[in-house]
Amino acid sequence: MARMVNCVKMGEEMEGLDFPPFPGELGQKVFDNVSKEAWKQWLAQQTILINEYRLSSLDPKAQNFLKDEMQKFLFGGEDIEMPDEFNAVD
Repeated sequence: MARMVNCVKMGEEMEGLDFPPFPGELGQKVFDNVSKEAWKQWLAQQTILINEYRLSSLDPKAQNFLKDEMQKFLFGGEDIEMPDEFNAVD
């Protein structure tokens, strides 16, 4: 039987991740509160940010930026920073 979590991003009980996505307190928080679907959405969002901003996963500044954006996306309920090409023109 799948492990279920009350997903903070989707606002409903959904299938949870199989294991924490990374070590530490934040990884455990994601594991405890984020569904597989929300994590999948974050990975797609992260890919956009990495490609558009040409981020290196080895750069500590890029790692911190992505961690901050992940927390906003999954837990903050606030808009995340998107490249200009992805922002709608009013």
